Amino acid sequence: MAQRRNGAPQGPKDEAPPPKDLTQDKQARLLSQEAGHFSLVRALHLADFITELNGFCGIMSVMSSLRYCIQDDPHNYTNLYFALAFIPLGLFFDFMDGKVARWRKKASLMGQELDSLADLVSFGVSPAAAAFCLGLRTPVDHLLLSFFVLCGLTRLARFNVTVAMLPKDASGKSQYFEGTPIPMSLILVQVMAYWVYKGWVLEQVPMGLWLEGTVAEFHPVVAMFVLHGCLMVSKSLKIPKP
Repeated sequence: MAQRRNGAPQGPKDEAPPPKDLTQDKQARLLSQEAGHFSLVRALHLADFITELNGFCGIMSVMSSLRYCIQDDPHNYTNLYFALAFIPLGLFFDFMDGKVARWRKKASLMGQELDSLADLVSFGVSPAAAAFCLGLRTPVDHLLLSFFVLCGLTRLARFNVTVAMLPKDASGKSQYFEGTPIPMSLILVQVMAYWVYKGWVLEQVPMGLWLEGTVAEFHPVVAMFVLHGCLMVSKSLKIPKP
C-alpha cells in the first residue's frame, strides 16, 4: 500500500488532481446561480455571443424560406436569395467565434454546446428548409431531408463526445474531422443558388419528379442531401483540418 512521506503524495491514488480551467470553472459557477435574471447572459463570453449570431443567421434563413412559401408570386426569388445568403453568413460567424475564443483564451463547454446547436440550425435545418421551398415537397423528399438533418445532429453529438479524444496539434486544435463537417452543406447551398439563378425551381427542379402520381414520388436531386448525410456520420472518413 502506498505510504505518505512528509506529507508528499505517493502512489496513483495520491496523485495531485489535474489543474482546473479557471475560465470554465467561473462560467460553471455563474450558470449554477439561481438568483439574478441575467446571470446566464453574464456567463457568456464574447465568442459565445458571436456563436449566437451564427444561430441567428440560421433562423433568419428558415424565416426567409417560410416567407417565400407564403408569398403570392412564386417567381419573385428575393426571399429565396435571402434564405440562401444567410447560410454562408452563418459560416463567417462560425469561423470568427473560434478565432475570438483563441484570441481571448476563453474557450468553454457552454461555447462548445452553443456552437453545435447553432451549426445544426444554420447548416442542417436551414438548407433543408430551402430545399423544400425550391420544390422538394413530396413525402419521400421530406423523409430524406429529415435523414440529412438527423445525420447532422448525430455528427455534432458525436463530435461533442469525442473531441477530447481526437489527436491534437501543438495549439490544442484537433488534427482532423471525423466525417465531413456539417458546414460543407454550403456546397448544396451553392447548387441551390445556381438553380434559383436559372429559375429551376418548383416544377423546373433539375431531373424532374420520378414515380409521379404514386405514394413513392420523389425528386432524385434529394440524393445530394442523403449523400452528404452519410458522409457526415462516416467513422472511417478523416478530413485534415486546415
